[in-house]
Amino acid sequence: MPSPEPNPVRHPEPRAFARVEGRTAVAPPPPSAFAAFDVLDRRLTPESPAPVGVAFSGGGDSLMALKAVTAWAARHNRPVIAFHVDHRLQAASGAWAESARQAAERLSAAYVGLSWDGPKPDTGLPAAARAARHRLIADAARAAGVRVLVIGHTADDRIEADLMRAAGHRMGELREWSPSPVWPEGRGLFHLRPLLAVRRAAIRQALAAEGETWIDDPVNQDLRSPRARARPDAALAEQSCPQAQETELSRLAILASVGVGGDIRIDRERLRSAPRAAVRALIGAATTCVGGAASPARSGRLEALTDRVLGPAPFAGVLSGAKVLAAEEIVFVRDAGEAARGGLKPLQLATGETGVWDGRFEIRAGPDPVTVARLAGHAAALPPAQRAALKALPAPVRPGLPVMIGSGGAPACPILAEDRSIAVNLLVAGRFHAACGVISKEPAT
Repeated sequence: MPSPEPNPVRHPEPRAFARVEGRTAVAPPPPSAFAAFDVLDRRLTPESPAPVGVAFSGGGDSLMALKAVTAWAARHNRPVIAFHVDHRLQAASGAWAESARQAAERLSAAYVGLSWDGPKPDTGLPAAARAARHRLIADAARAAGVRVLVIGHTADDRIEADLMRAAGHRMGELREWSPSPVWPEGRGLFHLRPLLAVRRAAIRQALAAEGETWIDDPVNQDLRSPRARARPDAALAEQSCPQAQETELSRLAILASVGVGGDIRIDRERLRSAPRAAVRALIGAATTCVGGAASPARSGRLEALTDRVLGPAPFAGVLSGAKVLAAEEIVFVRDAGEAARGGLKPLQLATGETGVWDGRFEIRAGPDPVTVARLAGHAAALPPAQRAALKALPAPVRPGLPVMIGSGGAPACPILAEDRSIAVNLLVAGRFHAACGVISKEPAT
């Protein structure tokens, strides 16, 4: 059956517009948008010059999110960018993209259209489409200077996730504030969900009262999808309470130290006195960040490692590419042995090019092309000053450090080098703090 054509986007009457500091803004904001304003005020920095991003499918929830954000941004003279992804999975997707563009421009938001091109998988299509959407938007958002991407998830999405989890599906928690789920494309990008306390029916009612129309993707009604099967029950279920702030986790993360080589350390006794859920989450975040992994390990292995960390005995273990050394301190370091299993792969950088090596270091090449590889096997060839500085770092950290190898030149470790033409940024600390909730609002710069 062919996909239905999208409903046309109707433009409101001119009275719905007002001039705000030289920009056209929608005024007044829709009633349901007020529920989002407290969240936007808490999480966004009004004086930041960065654009606020909105993931805009053109559906009702994302339309309400865009209306709320543009109304909030007009008050603070902040630019807004609507990111739309055409997955190329529906015959009407091109028309949907055009409708989304018209709606974004009507709401005074810049529009960035993206597309998921190329072959599509035969199995796992929804997950692949979701991952592709996140990567496309993350790359485009970073290029545009966006630090926060607003997503229109509602209370119904939270309930649906709970129902799917109860049915045995692996589902993450929807949080009001969280780092981008894709790595390294999503580095430095946060997701904000200001509508998690609002029901979908209330949003639809408010939009209809304002004469708005929106896109209804037929996939949302396809009962082959677990989410589509959960929707009718979710619509009738009582609203779940928003997730409590993860204060215990963030407190623990603040107590941990992050070394210049990307290692994380925390006192073991502090972990034993903390709630198990917070300890488990910290271990998951630390191993993922130190190991440069794209996503956390599965819960079974994480639970087993948590048991060992909270136990009395010293041990050494491995999870998500990180080595865990437990004595009086718990130390997380990159497992250099991962190279034998395909990890720590070399990265080729052209002159002046920036790339992420091993998910842990963002490196910009200098005036010559370089290969970034693991330090193991190259330490003896480092310049004398770097060899001396290397000895000051803990021995387990050294093999997993990056080394830059140019054509004909001596290898150099960028975190030890004094060459300012080479820029290196350790990503572990920021990623770890973001995952643990230490960073709880939009950065000021």
